[in-house]
Amino acid sequence: MQLPEWLAELGKKRIASYPVEGFVYGMGPEKPKLMLVGEAPGETEIHNGIPFSGRAGVELMKFLERAGVSREEVYITSTVRSRPYKWGEKRTKDDEAVKRKYNRAPSAREILAHAPLLDYEIEQVDAPVIVTLGNIGLKRLCGPEMKVTEAHGRFLKRPVRRLQNLESSEYEWTEKEYVVFPTFHPASIFYNRQLLQLIHEDMDKLRIYLNGYVNDDC
Repeated sequence: MQLPEWLAELGKKRIASYPVEGFVYGMGPEKPKLMLVGEAPGETEIHNGIPFSGRAGVELMKFLERAGVSREEVYITSTVRSRPYKWGEKRTKDDEAVKRKYNRAPSAREILAHAPLLDYEIEQVDAPVIVTLGNIGLKRLCGPEMKVTEAHGRFLKRPVRRLQNLESSEYEWTEKEYVVFPTFHPASIFYNRQLLQLIHEDMDKLRIYLNGYVNDDC
């Protein structure tokens, strides 16, 4: 499924004033086995245009394999399509301070700027379950009070948040209900290795659900 170019250009225009760079399209079939909603692309992704192709993406592919699906069978997107960055310093081998860009979480305004893009994908992609990776995607779809630490591993059948219209800064709930399955962002295990076991348990639940969904559909 390809995002319409007019909508991509609108997203680029709406976010242009913020400290972000690049633009990465969602990628995958119109009728995938599941839809993945991440946070935002990183440095690797904005250079090659492939979502989740960096270090976190390597871990994500392992998790998908455990859930019984491949990259080609899922639709991968993110809450924000441009890389949010902040300037920091990195020391070289000669102990010289060099400025460089570091990833950061997208702000509420940046999420709002790209809200129409995610709204369109959710409406157009026919997936039996939407898997949110981390808090950013979960809060965007299910509300700011949601926490991945509390909701992970649960199948939430519910409306999701969408922008009221292209000119609005307010969200509303969809009439349609979706199945949302929150889990931790794959990059989280770089900082807290103990989360790996929880993610594995979530992927096992997802595999069982997907197998049951396919059987029921047949």
